[in-house]
Amino acid sequence: MLLHIIAGARPNFMKIAPIIEAIEKVKSAGKNIQYRLIHTGQHYDKKMSGDFFEQLGIPEPHANLEAGGGTQAEQTAAIMVRFEKELSEHPSDLVLVVGDVTSTMACAITAQKMGVRVAHVEAGIRSGDWGMPEEINRLVTDSITNYFFTTSDVANKNLADSGVAKERVFFVGNTMIDTLLKQQSKFVAPSFWKELKLEDKKYLVMTLHRPSNVDHAEQLQKLLSVLEKGTEELPVIFPVHPRTRNNLEKFGIKLEHVKMVEPLGYLEFNYLVQHAKGVITDSGGITEETTVMGIPCMTLRNSTERPETCTIGTNELLGSDPKALELALQKLFSGQWKKGGIPPLWDGKAADRIVSHLLSLYAL
Repeated sequence: MLLHIIAGARPNFMKIAPIIEAIEKVKSAGKNIQYRLIHTGQHYDKKMSGDFFEQLGIPEPHANLEAGGGTQAEQTAAIMVRFEKELSEHPSDLVLVVGDVTSTMACAITAQKMGVRVAHVEAGIRSGDWGMPEEINRLVTDSITNYFFTTSDVANKNLADSGVAKERVFFVGNTMIDTLLKQQSKFVAPSFWKELKLEDKKYLVMTLHRPSNVDHAEQLQKLLSVLEKGTEELPVIFPVHPRTRNNLEKFGIKLEHVKMVEPLGYLEFNYLVQHAKGVITDSGGITEETTVMGIPCMTLRNSTERPETCTIGTNELLGSDPKALELALQKLFSGQWKKGGIPPLWDGKAADRIVSHLLSLYAL
């Protein structure tokens, strides 16, 4: 059996690392399973891509499609054209896509048009917000997927409600948590830790990149103003996404209490999260990591595709109202934040389950 594993953007890399490790493990036990790792080049900045391959021990890709940037349509088209050539030159039994980035959707479409089956890791999650490009990617990918590997009962229900036969759905857990648990002992303080005089539980971490939060000067300024004055003198460490940095400069927004730093590698960023008093984000994946590490998390979005991080974990959905963020910070500093728990099967063994199912499906 030969499968293509697709990775294109930072969120993908944490999800493919344990799958590759699990494949290598069964190969060494004599199973006939081979893979080609394809980097689409959707994220081409080293901090957004290269560092993750090095830190997570991901092997060099067999091919890099170098799709680069551009609009959603331009990027989708570039990936599809180049992946079609890859599949023509290296025929495959199965294309494995992960997550919900542009590469996920583009490679799934290309594979199906070429008669190659598709398996989707992290299938079935939904935010209900069609204004998010990721939601469109999820919907399209799942509409043409053959095998669905899911992270939660909510995802299972979403797929059942959309008519997917249960024999094609495999509840396996969360491969991103596989990576987190494996790498946790290797987390390392970022280079600025001593320079900024950071101490355990005496700072906050923030990430912002969604258009609804960073593309409008007034909204971005209001959110940052809350953090400039409402964190009880604790610094806010802000690894700045390139898109957000460009907007801060364009809008002329100056920050003092909020400390902007460059994007971090996986080990450095999660060290920062693990030792933070709390995290403020509009990312989905970070809410999973904070849930497992037991760190209070405030999500600046109106919906989430990972509701289990709220119902079971440490996350709270605040919307984009700066007042809600102010109240959440008061709750955090008064010691009233919920303790949270860990969702079922988020135990570090999801990738092993995925590979076991693949071997069964292809009777290897």
